[in-house]
Amino acid sequence: MNIVQFAVSMLLFFVLFFGISFLLNMILRSSWIMSFVYPVIVLFIVDDFPWTNYFSQPGEAFPNVFSHIANLKVVDIIILTSGFIGTIVAGIVIRKLRKNGYQMF
Repeated sequence: MNIVQFAVSMLLFFVLFFGISFLLNMILRSSWIMSFVYPVIVLFIVDDFPWTNYFSQPGEAFPNVFSHIANLKVVDIIILTSGFIGTIVAGIVIRKLRKNGYQMF
């Protein structure tokens, strides 16, 4: 992966998860909902098997996905972390807007 792809991927994950988190926080009137859901989304991004395996074969699914997470490259970890930072920034922005008197839904 070259540096341009890396920078665009970081920006894309930040903006994507900022937007999704901002909308969910606005609709559900909770500032941090997406920050708690994000690790589950990362599990779905990293795994390579159907999500039903988490319920039908949890003894195999969770160790498998955790080994995939442990084997991620630094570039992938930074990209996924930028998405998490996007969810945190969206929570901060929502709290600031509500504190300043903006009522959303």
